[in-house]
Amino acid sequence: MPLPEQITGLILAGGRGSRMGHVDKGLQPFRGKAMAAHIIERLAPQVGAVAINANQNLEQYAAFGVPVWPDDLQGFEGPMAGLETGLRRCATDYLVTAPCDSPFLPTDLVARLSAALETSGADLALAETEEPDDSGAMRVQPHPVFALVKRSALPHLAAFLATGGRRMDGWYGAIKVVRVRFGDASAFRNINTLRELQQFESEQE
Repeated sequence: MPLPEQITGLILAGGRGSRMGHVDKGLQPFRGKAMAAHIIERLAPQVGAVAINANQNLEQYAAFGVPVWPDDLQGFEGPMAGLETGLRRCATDYLVTAPCDSPFLPTDLVARLSAALETSGADLALAETEEPDDSGAMRVQPHPVFALVKRSALPHLAAFLATGGRRMDGWYGAIKVVRVRFGDASAFRNINTLRELQQFESEQE
């Protein structure tokens, strides 16, 4: 099983924040600190190093005291571009990603993804939960932005991006993937809008 020091944690903050009124989501204040600070606080104890993938407000992100890696691809190409950048720049054999707008991520995220990756011999392990749909029926919800990836998978990802692919799961056919079921769906909820930010701000941990 990969040890924490063999894993770099990458916080994906490279989007435009269009659903939050074109503000930088990772820098929005939430319960006394920026959202990105919550991610660092939860992710850092699980990995050997942390970096932030961001394409704007780079100096503000650098103030968190971790490396800031803008996308190698130009034009705000989404989380896949951030993943590729992380795999190119990390100094470890494994990279785990988490979005900047999910401040409740599990404290055992990396340990569980690492165990599944080792057991299955997969190239990528991603989180999934079971949640009710609009009719109340339970359905499986994958969370591909919460993923642990071997750096050796980079050529497959680069080839996929070179064809114009941008879907997070679009390159899974080229690699071996294992899914890890987490019981607490609320740990993966993300804050997309200012209304949600205010809603969760007022809730208790």
